[in-house]
Parts: sequence; C-alpha cells; structure tokens
Amino acid sequence: MQNEYYRASVSMVYIMTNNEVMNQIIAFSRDTNGMLNFAGSYPTYGRGTGTREVSTATANDGVDPLTSQGSLTLSRDGRFLLAVNAGDNSISSFIITDSGAPVLADVKPSGGAQPNTVDVFGNLVYVANVGNVANNFASNITGFRIDHNGLLTPIPGSTHSLSTFNAQPAQVLFTPDGRKILVSELTSNHLSVFQVNKNGTVREPIVNDSYGQGPLGAHFLSTGILLVTEAGSNALSSYSFRTDGILRVISGSVPDGYKTACWVITTRDERFAYVTNTLSGTISTYQIAPNGVLSVVRHITSTPTGTAPGLPIDVGVSKDGRHFYTLNGNQGTVSVFSIQDDGSLVRLQVASWTNIPYFGSQGLAVL
Repeated sequence: MQNEYYRASVSMVYIMTNNEVMNQIIAFSRDTNGMLNFAGSYPTYGRGTGTREVSTATANDGVDPLTSQGSLTLSRDGRFLLAVNAGDNSISSFIITDSGAPVLADVKPSGGAQPNTVDVFGNLVYVANVGNVANNFASNITGFRIDHNGLLTPIPGSTHSLSTFNAQPAQVLFTPDGRKILVSELTSNHLSVFQVNKNGTVREPIVNDSYGQGPLGAHFLSTGILLVTEAGSNALSSYSFRTDGILRVISGSVPDGYKTACWVITTRDERFAYVTNTLSGTISTYQIAPNGVLSVVRHITSTPTGTAPGLPIDVGVSKDGRHFYTLNGNQGTVSVFSIQDDGSLVRLQVASWTNIPYFGSQGLAVL
C-alpha cells in the first residue's frame, strides 16, 4: 500500500549539516533548469560530529568529517530519506512528502558507534559503523527493516564485523539486485562483500583486496560493474562482480592527476563517471567503455575561478540525467552543473543556505 506521504513528482536536493548540537537536513528545490533554491531545514533529532573526524586515520580539517559516501541516502523509489547521526550513534528516517519536505518518521540506535554511511534496498536498510576510541574502533554493519510508515526495526543477528576488527567503513552499498552488500574499507584497503540472507541477516564477508590505496566511494553500474575511488592512490578503479562475491580488476587505479579522489557517480546512460578530488577542488570526468575500461577525459573546478575555492565531496545526478550536483565541504554550498551530451560539465550555480561558510556538513541526495 502506498504511503499517504509518498511524493508524486518533485525535484529536490538534500544535504546534511552533521551539526554536533542538532543534525539537520537542508532541502533545496530544483527548477526545470536545475537551479537550486533553499526550501527549508529539518532536524534529524540526532547529533552529528561537527568538524570532528570519526577516525584518527584521516586529517582533522573539518572538510570531510565522516569520510564516507552515502551518509545521506534516498531509497530507490524516492519515498524515504535516511541520515546518519554519528555524534550520538543513531540513524534517522524521513518520509518525502508531495512538496519534497522530509517528515521525520523514526530515530533508532545504529547498532554501533559513529555510523557514517547507510543504504536501503526495498524494505532492508544497512548502516556501517566506524567504532570509536572506547571500543578500539570496532567497526560493523547492522541491518533494519523499514516499513511503509518509515519506522525502523533492528534485525536480530544482523550486526556483523568487517574484514578486520577496526577496518574503517567508507560506504555500505547494495548490489543492483539487492542480494549482496559491498563495504569499502578505507584503512584496511579491502572491499568486503556480504551475501544477504532471506531473513535480512548477512553471511561472512568475501574479502577482496582493493587495487589501490584508500578505497572510499563506490558505485554500481546496471551491468554489475563496480567503480571505486581511491583517496590514497588519487585514482578510480573498475571491477567485474562475480556472483560469488569475487571482484576482478578491469581498470586498476586510473589516476586523474589531482588529490584525494573520494566520491563517484555516473551519468544516467553510464557512459561517464564524475569523481570529486576534494583537496584539489576539482571534478574529474572519466569515460566508461562498455566493458568497464576507464579513461580520463577532462576536469573542472567545483567553484568559479576567482572565487573562494570549494572543496567538493558528496555527489549526485538528477533523475532526468541533465544535472550534476556536488557539496563543497568547506563552504556548505552546492555546486550545480549541466551535463552535456559528451559528458562535459557546465557550471551553473553555487547555491547556499547560509550566508557564512559552514564547515562539517556531509551527505547529498538528489531527487
């Protein structure tokens, strides 16, 4: 049964403040040209970490505190928005209304310490927890069921450790068919694949070595080919994905010439991938051959030359495939680009919700 709150047709961009006092969702409406207008702020009733890093393994610069892709995630049908609250170890679920406004549905403990990435497939939600100093950074993934009202129910026996006790998760991501979960592990240089059981629990992970150093962002093509950014190698790799969870390298560590390749998304036709190079303030465009071979084709700065440089982190592409969005972690702004037929980006706007630079924000989702 369709929920009464389910939005009919609306175009929005959401970001997350990760504020340590009260985490908030910032909503922007999108017009037909892809331009953004601030639409409202909505508390998660959980706390973020502010500028504090969730791990001692990354620089405490306030730009990328959660060190993850998927800290703010929309369900595939656009009904639900999931947010992590790393400051108080909880996750929040929202229902998206017809106006695009998110209505808080539930807040639940995340099943661990410092959740930093979440994904949803059907009625199944999985969150990855970094851990903290008190538990020696014990990391895990934990599962929930989400009902048609957005209420979250923990799945008994779903909590599972990663490849090592203190591997730092950077993204939890369902495969396109929802039968497996991939977790990129930044500090162990592993890509762990969990088989999902019928009851929503997971089996022991198949542990794959990342081709390059510091796997962070990940994205599946509809064919099952996997793209993974490497913050340490400053590169993007592609893999074929076998049914047994074994990954085979197609293109290994293709560098883009800039620093900290962290987030990745593709065009809707999957011919191009966009990678944000956070510390360089640039976005690189990769061409994706039908067999998954990668090649770098061009670059663009996140913010206009001559203005305050924006350091891009989280990314998204509009459902019509016409626009690309990235959150600038050192400003709390969103850079808006139109996508051309050849995959090139044309900058349209740098949208803000506050008049002063806002550090610590993380997470972006495009509806």
